[in-house]
Amino acid sequence: MNSLYPLKNVFIEPPITYTRFFQVIGSPFLCKIFIIAVVIEKNEKGEQSMIAKIFAVGSVAAMFLVGCCDKRASCEDCSKYEDKSAAVQKSAVVSTAAESRQMSTLAEQSKQAVLPERPQESLSLWNDHAPAKDSLEAFVRATTDSTSPDFIPAERRIAVFDWDGTLFLETAPTYFDWMLFEHRVLDDSTYKPSKKQLKAAREGREKKIFPGLSAERERMVAEAYKGMTLSEFEAYVRAFMQEPQPGFTGLKRGEAYYKPMVEVVKFLTANGFTVYVSSGTERYTMRPVVVDGLGLPPKQIIGSDVVVVTSKQKGADGLAYTFQNGDNLVLAGQSIIKNLQTNKVTTLASEIGYQPVLAFGNSGTDASLLNYAISNNKYRAMGFMLLCDDLEREYGNEAKAEKMRTASEKNGWIPVSMKNDWKTIYGDGVQKAK
Repeated sequence: MNSLYPLKNVFIEPPITYTRFFQVIGSPFLCKIFIIAVVIEKNEKGEQSMIAKIFAVGSVAAMFLVGCCDKRASCEDCSKYEDKSAAVQKSAVVSTAAESRQMSTLAEQSKQAVLPERPQESLSLWNDHAPAKDSLEAFVRATTDSTSPDFIPAERRIAVFDWDGTLFLETAPTYFDWMLFEHRVLDDSTYKPSKKQLKAAREGREKKIFPGLSAERERMVAEAYKGMTLSEFEAYVRAFMQEPQPGFTGLKRGEAYYKPMVEVVKFLTANGFTVYVSSGTERYTMRPVVVDGLGLPPKQIIGSDVVVVTSKQKGADGLAYTFQNGDNLVLAGQSIIKNLQTNKVTTLASEIGYQPVLAFGNSGTDASLLNYAISNNKYRAMGFMLLCDDLEREYGNEAKAEKMRTASEKNGWIPVSMKNDWKTIYGDGVQKAK
């Protein structure tokens, strides 16, 4: 079979050759010493230890001094240890193979855990090298790289967007919730509006005169849906979403999202950010539009709040009433809080519990949101202000856009130009009405 290998290679397979050698010409004692050297555990490099080498060399030398064994090849002791040696080697081979597989698995997992050099998803609807796009991509690249000093753990990657005018149309001619109110008051024959509601709705539709964001406005809007269950109200909103969007062709009311901003939401989500929408629009009004348009769950949608009661509560205080079988949640027709300015900050603190690292808005009522994100934040943070400066594809407002640009320079926000930064606004097939 194999001849005796040089001593430096004695412990390279197959060691059984040397055991046979000692069975033939050595004593049982020497054979045992050699086999002990053979079965001594290999070190981490797969080499025999120095002790094993000393045993082996010593046994070879002693063989010539002591002489041959009477039992020679029939030595039972040698055979027994040879069998043990073979078993140990087999076990070591199996163990080594298992360890190799384990290391391969860990290496593969480690490879999978390494974040990509460039952020996932793309902002293909943005013009190349748009300043806001470049700033956002650089931010995401730095904060998702575990080797970067700006790395942010996934659970703290919070991005908050205003809705009207930041993600969704607000200028044709005004906010979605007010357009729904006009529809309820002027087009829905099942509803009997108050004189105040009727006057406000007609002024909006006929004269394009809309009330400011006041408590009185909120009361009028909330009262318009009093008595509806939450399910009935959701169905009412969804039906309204299917109507054509005034001011455009090829667009429904519920589809009036700024496509480049929808892309930002997907881009951030793909890179481990949790996206929230925080709007002055009432929460239940906004939910169906956001769920369908952005794919966000209701728990990530924050808006102005109204009172909700049960159908059998009959004016009883919530602390004194127990929800019963057959009860339904019903809109009470009362406004609680308008989610604008500092109210946005306090609702984020109560509903999220973490300070956002990214904030997006489009008006002065979003200033508190953006400043909250970038002020005294333990992580790198940025605020983006959308400018309604496109008069060709959108019903822009240059004066407001310039005002927000100035505010951005003053507060350290990144301005986003609808006119210069975006390839499209509502997507192919949508045109501004002539």
